[in-house]
Amino acid sequence: MTIEPLKILHTYKVYRGDLEGGVPSVISVLSRESRESIDNRVLVARTRGRFRRETIDGTPVEAVGSLGTLFSTPLAPTYPFALRRRALDFDIVVHHAPFPLADLAVSRLSNRVGLVVFWHADITTYPQLLMLLAPAITRTLDRADRIIVADQSSIENSRLLQPFRAKCVVVPYGIDIDYWSCCSSQEKTKAEELTRKYPRMILALGRLVPYKGFAVLIEALKAVDGQLVLVGEGALRSELEKMAVDSGLSDRITFLGAISDSEVKSYLHAARVLAFPSVTQAEAFGLVQLQAMAAGLPVVNTTLPTAVPHIARHNLEALTIPPNDPSALASALTEVLGDPSLALRLGQSGNRRAKELYEQRTFMQRVKSIYFDVLGRSEPNSVG
Repeated sequence: MTIEPLKILHTYKVYRGDLEGGVPSVISVLSRESRESIDNRVLVARTRGRFRRETIDGTPVEAVGSLGTLFSTPLAPTYPFALRRRALDFDIVVHHAPFPLADLAVSRLSNRVGLVVFWHADITTYPQLLMLLAPAITRTLDRADRIIVADQSSIENSRLLQPFRAKCVVVPYGIDIDYWSCCSSQEKTKAEELTRKYPRMILALGRLVPYKGFAVLIEALKAVDGQLVLVGEGALRSELEKMAVDSGLSDRITFLGAISDSEVKSYLHAARVLAFPSVTQAEAFGLVQLQAMAAGLPVVNTTLPTAVPHIARHNLEALTIPPNDPSALASALTEVLGDPSLALRLGQSGNRRAKELYEQRTFMQRVKSIYFDVLGRSEPNSVG
């Protein structure tokens, strides 16, 4: 007997092609499930521009037109209507939150459509906006069949989630550990070249936005004997570049912009330490830490009340320092750069922890099980 695949619609504000980042990469991972069991589709909006339909890494993606962005949200007034219309063709809608435009639609979905909320983070940057949106978000959470969070701290820190604790399931993100831990011959040659060019490389990766703490990192670099390579794009790039010039550090800071995963891997294997200096709860998890750990790279992170210090733990896989403290950040980076045995111990421990807890196949299987649980079905080839 032929079993029809589950039809899953992922909703979020933007996707790869318009914006790279944590949530789009998570959706991309979840969309790689074999089409024999799950048919994944993605509905997003543009950061700016007309409607676009394309296939990305084998997954059909529809991007609703947008006039631009406001409060980090696309101005796409037709999105709620498009979502309600498209949702009728699917077994489950996976609402990747936060995305307020989707909240306007998903709470009113037909009861025959399952709703899974993947709670990636609270809205922390705009507290007044959160007050305005809270009723719509609460209706979404009330309608949800399951709420997935990547770490228990997400529940503890969220006033909105706490009334719905019984629906919450903790599923840590996963990455392809084998991919990030091993280099091809070409990637290895590139890493060796980078090691010669940057013998004391401090690597930082992420969108150039305030909560990432890159301004703190540049300030800390004044007291560190090392070279900073910063990978990523964002609204703060020109400001950070000016800060580097004004601080007399432009010869020790390289702004790479966006690069391919293969290139990122070479930098991870060439670097001496990953700097992860995020300063607010907007940094709820930090996939970059997992990539560094898989590559055996020690981490310097911050004591945020999120998953960040739980992923790479102080003096086990990382040195963890207070956020917004350039002096402490400089001291931690200097300690790792100056103590090869410490760096080796942290890196090896990080690689083991990544393999044990953050494997991509485990992540995908746990989310897949939630889908079948929501629909009250047994998984194909499952026992019992």
